[in-house]
Amino acid sequence: MVNKKIESGKLYISASFNNTLVTVTNDAGDCLAWGSSGLSGFKGTRKATPFAATSAVEKVLNEAKEKYGLEEVEIYLKGPGPGRDAALRAVRSAGVRISMIADVTPFPHNGPRPKKKRRA
Repeated sequence: MVNKKIESGKLYISASFNNTLVTVTNDAGDCLAWGSSGLSGFKGTRKATPFAATSAVEKVLNEAKEKYGLEEVEIYLKGPGPGRDAALRAVRSAGVRISMIADVTPFPHNGPRPKKKRRA
């Protein structure tokens, strides 16, 4: 059951230390499917495992492939979490072409003002 044929899209993976969030959008940025480790049935510390990230990515990509016939994705990775590499491996095994991988993790150029020096 393909609603509307969308062949290419964007896959956003946000891997924090506690969870892995996955969103599939079309090229305009409209959400097609989304999910997380918690939504896949993992609770507590098991949400932060690479296996949970893998199952979350597979679940979301299968939903996007069934509903919209998704074939090719651009991947945008964010965050330092443990599900980062596992999520990439899951995309490769899901049978979707990868056109680009970008790391969009934010990092401070200078950051906040440091605390005052301690007096001896």
